[in-house]
Amino acid sequence: MTYKFFWVCLVSLALSACQTASQLEQNASPSDVIESTDDSDIPEADTEQLGFIDTVPPVDSASDTEDDIDLVAVEPEQPKEPDDLWDRVRAGYQLNLDIDRPRLSSQLRWFSTHPSYLDRVSKRGERYLFYIVEELEKAGIPTEIALLPVVESGFDPFGYSHGRASGPWQFIPSTGQMYGLDQTWWYDGRRDIIGSTQAAIAYLTRLHKMFDGDWLHALASYNSGEGTVMRAIRKNRKAGLPTDFWSLDLPKETRAYVPKLIALAKIIKNPDQYNYSTYFIPNKPYFDVVNIGGQLDLAQAADMAGISIDEVYLLNPGFNQWATSPDGPHRLLMPVSKAKSFRTKLAQIPDNERVTWVRYTVEAGDSLLLVAKQHNTTVGVLQDVNKISSTMIRVGQELMIPVAGNKIESYTLSSHQRLLAKQSRAPNRNRIKVNYTINPGDSLWLIANKYDVDSKTLARWNNMGLADPLFPGKKLVVWLEPKQSETSTRSVMKRVVYTIRSGESLAIVANKFKVSLNDIKDWNPKVSSQKYVQPGDKVTLLVNVVGG
Repeated sequence: MTYKFFWVCLVSLALSACQTASQLEQNASPSDVIESTDDSDIPEADTEQLGFIDTVPPVDSASDTEDDIDLVAVEPEQPKEPDDLWDRVRAGYQLNLDIDRPRLSSQLRWFSTHPSYLDRVSKRGERYLFYIVEELEKAGIPTEIALLPVVESGFDPFGYSHGRASGPWQFIPSTGQMYGLDQTWWYDGRRDIIGSTQAAIAYLTRLHKMFDGDWLHALASYNSGEGTVMRAIRKNRKAGLPTDFWSLDLPKETRAYVPKLIALAKIIKNPDQYNYSTYFIPNKPYFDVVNIGGQLDLAQAADMAGISIDEVYLLNPGFNQWATSPDGPHRLLMPVSKAKSFRTKLAQIPDNERVTWVRYTVEAGDSLLLVAKQHNTTVGVLQDVNKISSTMIRVGQELMIPVAGNKIESYTLSSHQRLLAKQSRAPNRNRIKVNYTINPGDSLWLIANKYDVDSKTLARWNNMGLADPLFPGKKLVVWLEPKQSETSTRSVMKRVVYTIRSGESLAIVANKFKVSLNDIKDWNPKVSSQKYVQPGDKVTLLVNVVGG
């Protein structure tokens, strides 16, 4: 009886395997043949490299432990899921990619000649792509849309545009709020991987329905707004012209936007045709969602999970500060391989040890704003924590203040530290940095005009949008070109770091190098804030090494 059962199982398994192979052969489809396209003057794809996030290697997402499995019966073999996530992406394609347009050929040419860029954005997307693809499949949306964050942000979750769009899906503030993405001092939902992906799916689904199932119109609207696309369609319809995407009179950026996505989809669909080999991304979850139940210091979370604090920020880029938001969301994304041990250690931490607190006694001359600045927090946070309805405080009053458990500099991807890193990167080695403190009545245009620079450039140096509000006391950096000598027909400026000697003052140094004392103070704000310079202090100078 035992032998008969064995042979029945063996025959059944063989028939099942044959049937599965047959089904796979029937479902296979040949690759599309893409004709060559003509050159054009359409702008190339975005080449900006936001490389500071590329130094954090992904965490191995293998499980912590493997459960022992008792083999009690032979089950029919199921169709095997692809090992490479890109195969799964290709399987969910729905858009018509058999297109030959000059605007498309321009983007194809750029991407196919920059394979290192494709690898870089794929490595960034490795943390997020499995989740995005799975959510798109659930919503019935073409999986080509999983490539949209490449077009929008280069898969940089901290990407920020001059139009004030933020996050991997690049939501502007108003649209983000419309789709439930809160934006506070603690948290920006536009950068939250789960929140922003769900918002993008909801927005794209609405646009797809609005344009009667035309995905290219929906994608164009995602970039420039549905009103812009609607007006272009009405204009063509009135003139008796076609109303497909390629025929519409749309903004220059939008005209290149949709071709970028289609070009990426074509290359991913048939990489061999473009002499490209896709970067392997495992077709399995990278992160697990852990309910943390309340506010938690991110350095403490990293320590409990056994990962770097940068990895915590890259998985949870919605959190601006050194801790999660007290108002939620009360969740952290953790690498699958670390989630179990993190949950175990989190359960052992008392509620009052999740965030570090200090008790501060108000002194004469203190204000709520001053106390907030001293402790890297805001007036609103102090009011909320201490149940204060106004900004009035009294001498002797005790305030409870949440503070970072580690040195604030160690939270390298917090909003403040990212800004400092951005402001410290010189556009080129010949420029020198000037720190500017915003005064009441200032505008970006006024500041740019004062220093003879472009407003958009000034905004980029300070990681902000042109319409961002300016608050008195906020620090901006301006990178100035060296001044040419008025007494010389030729001037070559050299950056010099000079060490103050005994008996020297800034005035003596200025006279020695024939530069302005005010310039030295602008170039060296930390030194100029001191009452006196000391021997050994270093100052940066721009010195004309040719003119006399």
